[in-house]
Amino acid sequence: MYGIIHLKIICYNSILTFAWMNYLSVEGLSKSYGIKQLYQNISFGLNKGDKVGIVAKNGTGKSTLLKSISGIESADSGTVVFRNGIRVSHLLQEDQFSDAQTIQEVIYSGNHPKMKASKEYNHCVAEGIEGSRMENALEQMNELDAWSFESRVSEILDKLKIPSSSTMIKTLSGGQRKRVALGRVLLEDPDLILLDEPTNHLDLEMIEWLETYLTTSSATILMITHDRYFLENVCSVILELDQGNLYRYEGNYSYFVEKKADRHELESTNVTKAKNLMRKELEWMRRMPKARGTKSKARIDAFYRLKEEASKRVREENVNLNIKTTRLGSKTVEFHNVSHHFDQLKTLDKFSYNFQRFERVGIVGKNGSGKSTFLNLLTGDIEPKGGKIVIGDTVSVGYYKQDGIQLKEDKKVIDVIKDIAEIIPLEKGQKLTASQMLGRFLFPPKVQQQYVHTLSGGEKRRLYLLTVLMRNPNFLILDEPTNDLDINTMNVLEDYLLSFKGCLVVVSHDRYFMDKIADHLFVFEGEGKIKDLVGSYSTWLHEKQQTVIKKPKQDKKITVDNVDEKPKKAGFKEKREFGILEVEIPRLEKKKAELTERIASGALSHEALIEASEELGTIIEELDVKTDRWLELSEHFI
Repeated sequence: MYGIIHLKIICYNSILTFAWMNYLSVEGLSKSYGIKQLYQNISFGLNKGDKVGIVAKNGTGKSTLLKSISGIESADSGTVVFRNGIRVSHLLQEDQFSDAQTIQEVIYSGNHPKMKASKEYNHCVAEGIEGSRMENALEQMNELDAWSFESRVSEILDKLKIPSSSTMIKTLSGGQRKRVALGRVLLEDPDLILLDEPTNHLDLEMIEWLETYLTTSSATILMITHDRYFLENVCSVILELDQGNLYRYEGNYSYFVEKKADRHELESTNVTKAKNLMRKELEWMRRMPKARGTKSKARIDAFYRLKEEASKRVREENVNLNIKTTRLGSKTVEFHNVSHHFDQLKTLDKFSYNFQRFERVGIVGKNGSGKSTFLNLLTGDIEPKGGKIVIGDTVSVGYYKQDGIQLKEDKKVIDVIKDIAEIIPLEKGQKLTASQMLGRFLFPPKVQQQYVHTLSGGEKRRLYLLTVLMRNPNFLILDEPTNDLDINTMNVLEDYLLSFKGCLVVVSHDRYFMDKIADHLFVFEGEGKIKDLVGSYSTWLHEKQQTVIKKPKQDKKITVDNVDEKPKKAGFKEKREFGILEVEIPRLEKKKAELTERIASGALSHEALIEASEELGTIIEELDVKTDRWLELSEHFI
């Protein structure tokens, strides 16, 4: 579950040797669990207004670091000092809410003066209290201008789609509890916010709203998130926790990606030099072993420092997803006028669609618009109220559920995999043992012998993903697969899915992931209506916001000015857009050729011919726009 911790901050002036505007100072922090060292002797500071993102692999201690900073967990060594008098709130991965509380009781239980005044006033109104207590409550509301707080409560609860304030906490889902916790953090109006995966369990509209809210907020922020667009748009500093060390990048996610590559290149060069020098020093160390005591102690010490440098691991370990896919025939899954409803709520209305081999469908829409029902219909977990669903004989479904992790906590990691198969087939006739497969998923032998309950949330997700993929599905359904996965694992998963030899249906609130993976979108518009949109998530967003205005094409006039003008340097967003276009343009060309062939065949009815012609016109228009943009961006990348 989720929640926030309110900290009582105690600072000693003798310790405050940092700058006056420094809000947080972390010095020499170390933490280990048994023999596993999470981080060692790390130091950093946060100044007023900083918006900092923490990036690291799963299981390396990101959440533990936030808990150590807030005092929820004790560090092995080091100090954490907050600026005197600031308010700090922490969004955790688990909450401390009582099931007996209502949403209103949770929201108004903070320590902010306006919150306290508003809580007292609402209590007097609800209980019909008059006299001096009501007068004092009104006086406090006026003095603190707490009336504006009431409007903020309404706005934030509405944006996060939190149920009625009288709803009991015990009736809420995990995602709703997370949103209540997030709403309470924001309403606390803290000076410093510690956020652990704030975008989990938010739909796309909520994420975009939160992104804008935090970007324009004056609060200082330290957060963990794997949402790359969120890091790009909100954060001005990135902290990377890597092999127990902390690296600081003064810029957003684009800057981090660029400078991290530079750092690895430099480290690789230094390690190579150290190895070459070490060979010479090793010969010196081996000579005259009986006279070892007469050798220069300084040179011996230098040798061991050199050995440590030469032994550094520069290459990042990544998950290897080279898993075999069962052959998929031409007939996959067909929906024929499928309808479904719950009482009066219509979730699907006479929907027809034939899934094609190798297509990648992204599903978007507001919470409650029928996305989960659609997935359950796909897998046969529920039956349609009308119409029929036909599944091909060769279809093998793999379903990664958002809340479907059913790993036995008291089992060892290796036994979880062995229960499925001792030997796993790969592409090109290769085979791996269960232990070797776990190694490819970054579970080393020591971790394989650990019990599931000792794994981090991201490690459990990675293990669950392996249990789904190793069954060799050719029709893969992924419901929020990126939640709690680190960025490295997500990059590998994206590459795997782009080459996946089967059909893919994915629901995700990760905008970068959807932009990169989906061929086209099923947009759930409510009332059972589904719109099939050719294009990426960004295409849908532009259409939804009505920011794309069709204008008549104009020939670009070439002048001396625009010939000599140097193109602007391309950043992370342009690189991402260029990559998406390289996927979308061939797909549109293929669709254009298919439609042209169908129209020319003479086999279409009059109505089908009109429909195909209109679709062809739309695709040609979109292809022209995307090709022009590709040509513009190709100046930077080709």
